[in-house]
Amino acid sequence: MNGAGVGDSNQPQVRIRSLDKTSVDFVLSNTQLSVANSLRRAMIAEVPTMAIDLVQFMENTTVLADEFLAHRLGLVPLVSHNVDQFKYTRDCTCAEYCKDCSVEFTLHVKCTEPGTRVVYSSELISSNKDVVPVSDDDSRGIILLKMRKGQEINLHCVAKKGVAKEHAKWSPCAAVGFEYDPHNNLRHLSYWYEKSIKEEWPLSKNAEEEKEADPDAPFDFKAEPTTFYFNVETVGSLDPQQVVLTATRVLQEKLVGLQLALEEDQNPGAGANMEDAEPWV
Repeated sequence: MNGAGVGDSNQPQVRIRSLDKTSVDFVLSNTQLSVANSLRRAMIAEVPTMAIDLVQFMENTTVLADEFLAHRLGLVPLVSHNVDQFKYTRDCTCAEYCKDCSVEFTLHVKCTEPGTRVVYSSELISSNKDVVPVSDDDSRGIILLKMRKGQEINLHCVAKKGVAKEHAKWSPCAAVGFEYDPHNNLRHLSYWYEKSIKEEWPLSKNAEEEKEADPDAPFDFKAEPTTFYFNVETVGSLDPQQVVLTATRVLQEKLVGLQLALEEDQNPGAGANMEDAEPWV
């Protein structure tokens, strides 16, 4: 879908070029490089999701070691649309884990038939119907392991809320494409080439959005980029628009925290009731 710009001409604007179930392509303009890069980093590393964090093996006679399987289970993306309903483990009052901060999964499969038995992520049984392994309508999910006759796997998992700053398994993004100045008019890039820059470094589709500078025109050393091109691809745990909006909210909360800290530093006596202040909207 094509989206119109949002906001007045003096404020940052967003124009959505395409949006589907797992990705969004948009243009962010009227802002600075530092802001755009902060949004990119927040989308990758600071948007919370659910992921398997603890695995207890009761039986494993497959050819894969416990540690190998535990690592694979941790990287299985889980549907996290209701992640805000869960607490971080560090904020919960339970001793280890509970329904307020975690979701339990079980997997018990025994191969009794000749041949190979494939175990998929969709076979994980969840204690919460809203938090399940991501899978397409026509797919059984991710292959966890393969078994032969007589082999058995029996395990219990605990999924917790977290962010990718702690571990990459919590990242909602498979990739975040980020580009500005596709014609390199600002000369931020120095290309290595053998014969021709244009032949060896083809332009991206974003070059259609801007004009190439006249090579004979004087170079503006004070010019700064103001338009940025994003292509956000998710792993399916969150909708792409939810990833962008949550990352924006995270940045707002960080700025509010900085503002309150600066005000407290300038007016030590006025910060006694900071926790009772109305939340910033």
